[in-house]
Amino acid sequence: MTGVPDRGGSAHAERARLLADVGRFAEAAEVTRAGLAEAPTDPVLLVLLAGLFRLQGMAEPALAAAERAIAVAPHLAGTHIERAECLLLSERLDEAVSEAREAVRLEPSLPDAHRALARALALRRDFDEARTAAARALSLDPHSVPDLLTLAEVERAAGRRDAAGAAARALLAEDPDNPGGRWLVALLDAERLHVGAAMRGLRHLAADHPARLDAAALTFPIRGLLAGLRRGLLVGIPLTALLALAGFWWSPSTLLSRATAVVVAAVMLGFSARVLIPARTTPWRCLPLLPPSQRRAVLTAVATAPIAVTFLLAYALTPHPSSLAAAAVALALLLATARADRQ
Repeated sequence: MTGVPDRGGSAHAERARLLADVGRFAEAAEVTRAGLAEAPTDPVLLVLLAGLFRLQGMAEPALAAAERAIAVAPHLAGTHIERAECLLLSERLDEAVSEAREAVRLEPSLPDAHRALARALALRRDFDEARTAAARALSLDPHSVPDLLTLAEVERAAGRRDAAGAAARALLAEDPDNPGGRWLVALLDAERLHVGAAMRGLRHLAADHPARLDAAALTFPIRGLLAGLRRGLLVGIPLTALLALAGFWWSPSTLLSRATAVVVAAVMLGFSARVLIPARTTPWRCLPLLPPSQRRAVLTAVATAPIAVTFLLAYALTPHPSSLAAAAVALALLLATARADRQ
């Protein structure tokens, strides 16, 4: 199981891992606590407990357990790897990098240590060093699926989609059903606006690994489209307004503002068609599954974005300031939905 030690320890540790492998993290944590009641200084159990807390998003208990593990076994690289992972959950990136470097120092031949360092560096946006660390992990085990996945994720975060795709394909050659690799390929397809391919990949992944995906993932075409519309309109509407204002002093600027409104509206409509037509109906069917506040934000944005575009077109046809003002109000509402959508 990702993020939890997969070797060593007592019978309690083995049973906890089996439970964790099927997603029963809370039960696995109880079994681990029972083991610690008998052996409170067992570093394997402490690291396991920290990992189980971390996988449940419980940052403070996870970090506390990891620090207990380091206190009893500071010489073990695994304790430092787990603390680095817990620090990443708490977004303490510099400390996570330092902890991962200590794991590498203690056991430089351990791929897990280099992999943890690569993740920490990537989140700190030190992509060159992160790539080096991921490559080092892979050099120690060239067929390692976790190391190939880490390299692919680092390359994607760095914006090197071709390199990320190559690493993901190498990963899937080793393990064709790997959910992490399949998810990454779908993300890369989505970022290239290959929406149909991305949705096919996500639908198949959801069928094979239903616990892997949630509604937020399956509604990405709608939510990604709205993010793109926010960015486009945030540039287009103020630019149109500035040109319209300049028309009071230089009359040709009014024509430029109307032309700009047409271009912005056309680009927004074309972008929407390119995303929504290949996505088909799956994202719309999954919208009701979003958390209530996020669902309301998305539905509000879905209603507001066309209004903003419509008022832009209205201004292009009849250049009245009220149309631009209405478009600006719609844009403000659209931007206000962004924060709730990200929650």
